[in-house]
Amino acid sequence: MPVKRKGQRLQGFKGSSEMLKNFKDLKVWQKSYELSLEIYRITKRFPLEEKYGLTSQIRRAAVSVTSNIAEGYARKTRPEYIQFLYVAYGSNCELETQILLSGDLGYIKSEELKQLQEEISEIERMLKALIKSLEDKT
Repeated sequence: MPVKRKGQRLQGFKGSSEMLKNFKDLKVWQKSYELSLEIYRITKRFPLEEKYGLTSQIRRAAVSVTSNIAEGYARKTRPEYIQFLYVAYGSNCELETQILLSGDLGYIKSEELKQLQEEISEIERMLKALIKSLEDKT
């Protein structure tokens, strides 16, 4: 078991077993951040009439996943952190729905859609595992 040194943060929450400096060290945050960047690149090609519709919704959902992981990490209690991770999980499901819709509307190429679905599924698995880990320690 790693030894906590003064000033170091622990994995995902202040009392768990692996050392992290901040939320940016969380693999699930890193993956969701990269997905957000990819979402912005892909939605640049969406039709102009979707600027305030689906484009905006998809971008907000993607950013919400990353933001809620970060905000939860900064919370003082484990239950608060878990609650923010559940919000991130919900936003990830919302994002998946919007991506599927975009694919069916022809806004996203099939190979991009497949890749996005894989990334979203991986983030979902990672969020579930982190939530379970934190809940098991409660």
